[in-house]
Amino acid sequence: MFDNDLLTAAAKLLDDCRTQGIRITTAESCTGGLLGGLLTEASGSSDVVDCGLIVYSNAAKERLLGVPPEVIESFGAVSYETAVAMAEGALDKSPNAQRAISITGIAGPGGGSTEKPVGLVHFALAGSQLQTWAMHQVFPGNRHAVRHASLRHALSLLQESIAQA
Repeated sequence: MFDNDLLTAAAKLLDDCRTQGIRITTAESCTGGLLGGLLTEASGSSDVVDCGLIVYSNAAKERLLGVPPEVIESFGAVSYETAVAMAEGALDKSPNAQRAISITGIAGPGGGSTEKPVGLVHFALAGSQLQTWAMHQVFPGNRHAVRHASLRHALSLLQESIAQA
């Protein structure tokens, strides 16, 4: 299911988190739980992964993560603002975690627009002792390619935040 490079990167992240005593929670929309699945592919990952939430619908983002409806109405589900609210909501719902990452985007093949094309993915990272920040990328390719590029990018963002801890 996952390429060896993804499995290797996830294993390194888990090892680094163990070394620093950092636990992770995920809030995923367009990746549909793939990041959580990747992180828990390794045996013993429960000492790092606290929980993962798949919040595909707007209602789930609001209900499970506390994303304010006006954020989604004003900026859309695929936005910097929604990604930030998702990450902060995940961290709030997972008090044992020191890092929360959110992913929301348009994996395709449909659903894109001129303003928000297929492949646009927003990420946010929240954490204790860490100011929440967000960024976006536009990934080329089909749905599979966009989702797997999102996994690579999320692992990189998490790894970077762990290195700065």
